[in-house]
This record gives sequence, structure tokens and C-alpha cells, in this order.
Amino acid sequence: MEIRIGIINTGRELSFDTGASADEVRTQVAAALEQSATHVSFADVKGNSYIVPTANLAYIELGSEESRRVGFVA
Repeated sequence: MEIRIGIINTGRELSFDTGASADEVRTQVAAALEQSATHVSFADVKGNSYIVPTANLAYIELGSEESRRVGFVA
């Protein structure tokens, strides 16, 4: 699943693929915001970690969990 994160005062967004489901990511972000955590962390499918300050979150866009098809589809 692709995640795109907008960060305040930053011209570019953070975009990566993760193995977590959309519900897991929603729960993780909601818990961090409710608990007034200073940051939320994510991991991508390649093993990289991303730590994003919750005070600077502009938006989080969750892509579809369906994998892309390769080739021609009728």
C-alpha cells in the first residue's frame, strides 16, 4: 500500500510503500494524535524507517491495498 504524507512548510511530500494495512496505519496515526505523541513512525517494504513529527502533519493519504496488475487487462 502506498502512503503519501504532506508536511507543513515543506514543498515535497513523503511517499513510500508499506506492508501495513490501511486500518493499521489509521489506528497508529489516530493513537499518536490522541496521546499527543511528538512523532509517528512508519516502515516501508524495503526496511527503511520514517519518523514524522505529528505537529507538522498536513495530511496523510492512504493508497489502495490492491496490488498493481502487470500486462494488458481486458
